[in-house]
Amino acid sequence: MQLIFSGLLRGGIPFVIMSVIALILNFQGKSADAWSTFCTALIILFVGAATVIYNIERFSLFKQTLLHIMIMLVTVYPVLLLSGWFPLRNFGDALFVLLIFFVVGAVLWVVFLLLAKIFDW
Repeated sequence: MQLIFSGLLRGGIPFVIMSVIALILNFQGKSADAWSTFCTALIILFVGAATVIYNIERFSLFKQTLLHIMIMLVTVYPVLLLSGWFPLRNFGDALFVLLIFFVVGAVLWVVFLLLAKIFDW
């Protein structure tokens, strides 16, 4: 139960802040910026909430990572597809977004793994 609460805090607080910013942008008539900000808020919500996976000590790092990837695949990837940030004219475009998703995810995973080892997180 504590992990769920922690996940909601980690993802929920930035989500609320970014959503308020998106609403303000929308009221200012900047609908494209509002949509982008809201999509970013959703991604922050999912990523922030999923970080609690790494607090489950009985899971190996491999299992934590695999679970995290699967959660990101069913939450963040669809947001990327619907965000309008990438042209989606055909299936190949969706695969290209998937490639970007995995490359960026792998780079961030390595960076944060190194930081965790350096700072003993």
